[in-house]
Amino acid sequence: MVRASSPRLALRRGALAGCALLLTAVTAACTGDAEPEPQPTKSSGQSGKPTAKPRQLTFGAYGTDEEVAAFQSVVDSFNASSTTRQVSLKSWPDHESALEDVLAGNAPDVFLTSRIDLGQLVDGEALQPVSLLLDERGVDFGDRFSRDAVDAFAMDDELQCMAYSVSPMVIYYNTRLVDFDKMERRELDVPSADDEGVRDRWTLAEFGAAAEFASRRGDKRGVWIDPTLQGLAPFIYSGDGQVFNHDREPTSLAFSDDSTREALEQTLQVLRNSTLTPTNAQLARATPVQLFKRGELAMIAGFRNLVPQLRDAEDLDFDVLPMPTIDTRATVGDISGLCISADSEVTGDAADFIAYAVSDAAISTVAATGYIVPANTQVAASDEFLAPDLEPANSEVFNASIRYMVVPPFIDQRLELVEAVTPLLERLVTAPGTLDLDLTTEQIDEASQTVLSPEEDETDTESPEPSESPSE
Repeated sequence: MVRASSPRLALRRGALAGCALLLTAVTAACTGDAEPEPQPTKSSGQSGKPTAKPRQLTFGAYGTDEEVAAFQSVVDSFNASSTTRQVSLKSWPDHESALEDVLAGNAPDVFLTSRIDLGQLVDGEALQPVSLLLDERGVDFGDRFSRDAVDAFAMDDELQCMAYSVSPMVIYYNTRLVDFDKMERRELDVPSADDEGVRDRWTLAEFGAAAEFASRRGDKRGVWIDPTLQGLAPFIYSGDGQVFNHDREPTSLAFSDDSTREALEQTLQVLRNSTLTPTNAQLARATPVQLFKRGELAMIAGFRNLVPQLRDAEDLDFDVLPMPTIDTRATVGDISGLCISADSEVTGDAADFIAYAVSDAAISTVAATGYIVPANTQVAASDEFLAPDLEPANSEVFNASIRYMVVPPFIDQRLELVEAVTPLLERLVTAPGTLDLDLTTEQIDEASQTVLSPEEDETDTESPEPSESPSE
């Protein structure tokens, strides 16, 4: 179960489960908005009769060129089915650029956003909740969409945006360097396989054994995990530790907590082993992903958006496994959603477009690119996403890992926090020599407090006025 920082939204799933409609039909049918429809502009055609000009709305999305192209095909399909509405696509390179534009007042009618930006969007009054709008259009929140992904966009007792995709962190591994069958013959620790030969869970010890096996010869290295909050968080949560000292309103990181230290101590036995991780010389000439694509690195942690470039890599055979388990299964990830701008004057049309965009036919187009894990569970279980003829063979790992995602609290100063603690995290994971874990974790927490709970500047504190003694 996802551990979310926001309260669960009562979505009336029982009532909604029986009202699924054919979503592709909404593009030409319902507007469903309580507000009156804007009157169409009329112009004169060749016959002399006035013709209605289609209402215009914009859709904003971010991603790679291939992802944007897939979104354009969704827009084109919607436009082809409607004579009364026309959508134009606006794109950004990443969600940070999208957030900046939206908060600056340049929001499209409908836009893609990351769940980590939801707090700022709600605080900035940039959104119109979508709960009732999508309910009216028969969007089934019950069985057809990941409950964890939908609930992640619940805030202030409303569904602020509709869940679109969800991407948990998993382990990518080179199947030539990490040969579990060969390891098993040598009686090494390996993850167990089910009746169909699928390995869908492994321990930290088995993860370490795979790293050692892959590093047994030449300059091959077993594993790289980014020394960042995101990279270390799955191991901390799996060891029943905590990254933050509070689920909703953190004032500090919790690296000096005993349970967190214990989880880190076990994890760092693998990550700080210089015989298993890339050398400084290797990292100076290539990124960990590049080393993985070249066959010089056996395992990396990553998200679904790595799949297309790994499929294009020459002479690379790869698959995926969940994040390794210390005590309980856990991972982190990103959830994206489709939102309606608070400034949109075509709310009904915007809701129609979202209902279409999350339909099976529309989201299959984007899922087929390999970049996303659809929040639509029907498509996530389909061949369009699983792609049984393509790598990774075990794509079901992405779907299975969603339920173990830990959703972080909303932090407006996220970039500042990363900048403050990353040098210390790099020291924690990569610094040579003996590590003083207690001291380093205390320093990490102290650095985080300068961002999450900065002390009041004494120069800004007014001194009380001296009291006057009554005159005799």
